[in-house]
Amino acid sequence: MSVVTEKRFPSPFSVPTPAGAEGWESMYAPYILFSEENREWEESTFWFYDSLHRPEVEVPFDTIVHEAWFMAASANVSRMFLIPAANGYASRILNGRMYIAPLPVTPDVIEQRAPVFMERAGHYYGHWPEIYEKWTGKMEAVIAEMRAIEIPHLPVVEDASVVTDARGYSTGHTLLTAYNRIVNNVLLTYHYHFELLVLGYGAYLNLFQFCQQAFPGIGEQTVANLAAGADILLFRPDDEVKKLAQLALRLGIADRFRTDEKPERIVERLADDARGAEWVAALEAAKDPWFHYSTGTGLYHHERSWIDDLGVPFAALTGYIARLERGETIDRPTEDILERRDRLANEYRGLLSSAEDRAAFDQNVELARMVAPYIENHNFYIEHRHHTHFWNKMRDIGDRMAEAGLVEDRDDLFYLNRWEVGEALHDMVTHWAAYNSIPMRKRHWQSMISRRREIIEVLRDWDAEPALGPMPPEINEPFMIMLYGLTTERVSAWLDTPEDGHRELHGVAASAGVVEGTARVIFSPDEIPSVEEGEILVCPITAPSWGPVFGKIKATVSDLGGIMSHAAIVSREYGLPAVVGTGRGTKAIHTGDLLRVDGDRGVVTVLS
Repeated sequence: MSVVTEKRFPSPFSVPTPAGAEGWESMYAPYILFSEENREWEESTFWFYDSLHRPEVEVPFDTIVHEAWFMAASANVSRMFLIPAANGYASRILNGRMYIAPLPVTPDVIEQRAPVFMERAGHYYGHWPEIYEKWTGKMEAVIAEMRAIEIPHLPVVEDASVVTDARGYSTGHTLLTAYNRIVNNVLLTYHYHFELLVLGYGAYLNLFQFCQQAFPGIGEQTVANLAAGADILLFRPDDEVKKLAQLALRLGIADRFRTDEKPERIVERLADDARGAEWVAALEAAKDPWFHYSTGTGLYHHERSWIDDLGVPFAALTGYIARLERGETIDRPTEDILERRDRLANEYRGLLSSAEDRAAFDQNVELARMVAPYIENHNFYIEHRHHTHFWNKMRDIGDRMAEAGLVEDRDDLFYLNRWEVGEALHDMVTHWAAYNSIPMRKRHWQSMISRRREIIEVLRDWDAEPALGPMPPEINEPFMIMLYGLTTERVSAWLDTPEDGHRELHGVAASAGVVEGTARVIFSPDEIPSVEEGEILVCPITAPSWGPVFGKIKATVSDLGGIMSHAAIVSREYGLPAVVGTGRGTKAIHTGDLLRVDGDRGVVTVLS
């Protein structure tokens, strides 16, 4: 009698702690750690490493957005809209990396939820334009609230107006309240983040499922192209840089950007004459909001935005100037994409034999096109605009802690988690309130921060497991399929150990076309300047602010991502072949390798 062995990834309880990182668990809140108390459930659950959003070690404070997203997403999925096939998401940290578990639903619950979901989702789909407009108003409000939060300096003596106006509370109270307001603002923002997102992916999934049933063998990127060509805000910052490049040429000042001086110094010099001043005025007009744009995902405190560091947009600017001088076009092929979109829709619609099927096809295409802008635009409002102000407000908090001598540097704050920051601020304000007669726990906080720096440096070198626990019997959750590219087959492939010398990688066929070229493997936006014209970009993920690089490259290959991931969407909008979700592209491919990227079949071949 043969024994069937369950396919499993390592247990989270069997993964060793890297030497030198002992005690890493103390950096995080207990509810986002694997625990003996819940071992039976955690070992029986499938978890995957979310390198799409969190490719780096979790610095303690940065987990606030980690915590906010899975609480808000779960509530939207299972309590508000009652998505039939999903119960939300659990999240745990292991060796400083974030793992996610999509929570399954039993058949009886699916049946109970279906009519409620149809009614509630139908309301949102039926009123999408006005609900989306209302959503943008809510986002403008939380961004404005974050910008307006005052982070006061603690005075030696309160101003007399505190007494004459009978205010009744101290500046210390204002500072503590400001921190609580920041935290609450972030938690609310993430509820807005997922208010429309899961429904957006659901609309895409409906289109995919209809097409795959109606047109057996249709490629995923072909279906995605039926909704391509959306007017996406995430392209606007890059478009603003292109306009600035064109203006520099029109004003005859292009040579003044070819210097090793810092961008801020270039701007100072330009302001000294009329033509330069005209360009500087255009730059200032573009900055708010378009330069509130993170150089990375926006989910880490260290990923500064363009408004904080003009180095990234100025590097793109000089590149665009050079291309324009060579007579090249720097525009995205939007008209070609729209023409292809409409042609594909007409061709596939013509293959349907019944009026009922044609009506269903039209409805699904129209719905996917309607939600398409939100799928990417929410990133600009939240991870970019909102988080630019959020991280900078926290730096202001760090400044106050450094001014008081509680920490040595403003960024030390980020080595405390959000609960500990509240404790440290209370320690500091109590010390201040009693006119410095109560000592602070400086050594306690500073030694904690110092040790955590050491731990995080060790954890950076840990090669994270792609997944933990048992293989799931089925993955049918829209978010996992459309964004992460997780299917039962792809996850199963992670367990297959490739033979030595294996030269072929399989992933999601995200954008059509076949090209050959030289690989450029990069892991962070700091490495973008190394990408040369005509290379093939190989990376764990792409971020929206990488936009300028898509005008230089031949194709994109990413480790993680689905048909609606950022790398997939942007590659289609630029008309570049792309294979995403390879799982191990950055490990199997090296800079300089000759590659063939087949975006039609989802195959990457290392030719030499």
